[in-house]
Amino acid sequence: MRRLRTTTLPASLILFASALLYGQASPGGQTQLSPPASSTKQPSDRTEAPSPASIPPNAPRISKETRLQIIRDFETQLVYARTAFPMGTKGLQLKEGTITPNGIELEQMLNLWGPAVKPGDPAHVSFVQIKNDHIHFEINGGPVRRQKWYERVQISGTYGQPVAGGQGPQTNAHGSYVDLYFDKYVPEMTGAQLRDLLYPVLDFNARNKEQAYLDTVPPKVKAAIQAHHVLVGMNQEMVLHAKGKPPKKVRERAGEMEYEEWIYGESPADVDFVRFVGDEVVRVETMKVDGQKIVRTEKEVILDKDKDKDQEAKKEPNERPANPPSLKRPGEDSDDVPKPSNGAPPPIVMPPPDFPQPPSGPGEIVSAR
Repeated sequence: MRRLRTTTLPASLILFASALLYGQASPGGQTQLSPPASSTKQPSDRTEAPSPASIPPNAPRISKETRLQIIRDFETQLVYARTAFPMGTKGLQLKEGTITPNGIELEQMLNLWGPAVKPGDPAHVSFVQIKNDHIHFEINGGPVRRQKWYERVQISGTYGQPVAGGQGPQTNAHGSYVDLYFDKYVPEMTGAQLRDLLYPVLDFNARNKEQAYLDTVPPKVKAAIQAHHVLVGMNQEMVLHAKGKPPKKVRERAGEMEYEEWIYGESPADVDFVRFVGDEVVRVETMKVDGQKIVRTEKEVILDKDKDKDQEAKKEPNERPANPPSLKRPGEDSDDVPKPSNGAPPPIVMPPPDFPQPPSGPGEIVSAR
């Protein structure tokens, strides 16, 4: 039986081989490990992945396979709204990141028809239709209720008269829609690119309602809500997210102005009085435990709708009528008309009435009979 011969290598040779494999030998004889290959690159050398929404301008038209894939992926999805959708047959339009209607026009539609969903509310994509230059997304059933297949079935009688049949399309007061428009035609894209294009109105990545709502407000408002702090200029929705529902509400009147106060807290703890005029916080009063009273009335945050109101206020002087209103009667001369030398103004001649006068005496009453 043959024995295997084992060879023992010198320790110096083992160290030299280890230095070649795992590191570099320094001039002082110390072994220095080489950093990983991924960490040797500088941040400037890294190639950033292009944004999924960057669709090339010369992209071809969307293919039939992509159409079916988008409809299959987006229909019946549960998303979170990033803006308010008005109820009714007039929804939103989105093109190049711009939402229309917006500002004052959108606020008027919401006051007239009510919101189908508010920012941060969960929404259900119920129908997707790809047309020539835009994609139509219906939210929460859309503005028109669609018929089921069995509602279109009709049963005819003996003489050909329909005995039973489905009803026509009915309006759905709880739904809305958004149309995503493109320049010329709907291009070829991926699902991730389409989600990024819809991000101004719909959030597909939010984990809960609170996160979805916080992503729609300005950074200053977001920090205040997370700190449960109320700022002058917030609306009621922001205050609800910051402080919750108020235990007590009071309606009062100060002169011609009506306001509502939400009261948070009870003594001996701190008590906050949040005053609303319409939907805006105009005053925050805090009563401390030690009796100190803190009042804030200066606007601390300016929302987008306030900017629109400022623009409308700037346009208002140009839209005033040319002739200012006057308290003078019709036919009366103005102050710059020259007066007679004696200072007495000419008598005002009133035109005769154009309706018959009632009889003033007994004789006239008899003759009128």
